[in-house]
Amino acid sequence: MKSVSSKILLVSAVTFMSLSALALKDDTNQPINIVSDNQSLDMSNRVVTFTDNVVITQGSIVVKANKVIITRPEENSKKKDTVEAFGNPVTFHQMMDDGKPVDGKANKVFYDLATEFLTLTGNAELKQLDSKINGNVITYDVKKQQLKANGSSGSRVKTVLIPSQLNDAKGKK
Repeated sequence: MKSVSSKILLVSAVTFMSLSALALKDDTNQPINIVSDNQSLDMSNRVVTFTDNVVITQGSIVVKANKVIITRPEENSKKKDTVEAFGNPVTFHQMMDDGKPVDGKANKVFYDLATEFLTLTGNAELKQLDSKINGNVITYDVKKQQLKANGSSGSRVKTVLIPSQLNDAKGKK
């Protein structure tokens, strides 16, 4: 359980690195705390579900959701865990090493540890200071460090970049 939460938080942090500098290096070494109003464990299906006011913290990372489902595969299946978070919206916050906060949100967040692929669906947004990306779906391939944003039939992807903030990020690398 701790390993799964650690990996999703690490992947969330990596996702937001594409917008700026490195996240606080110490975050991934901090204890992971998960609190919720309810928790259930289905041992036969290897599923842990946290519901109602779910808050996951690790260092400066804070994830809030209405529901989080962590599914673990059979021991020798060579598959890896999946994590789904649902909310109105699911929110993410982290401080970066450069002191700037990064925030993200979506109605659903899905992370497959096997493929290291993160998907933010429904009113998805990634934001750092005044720069942000909005779309119906934002995906991040951790291995390839590639981010994609897609609109829906009724909306387009919107990106706002603040030149002075981009220049500050370049100067600190």
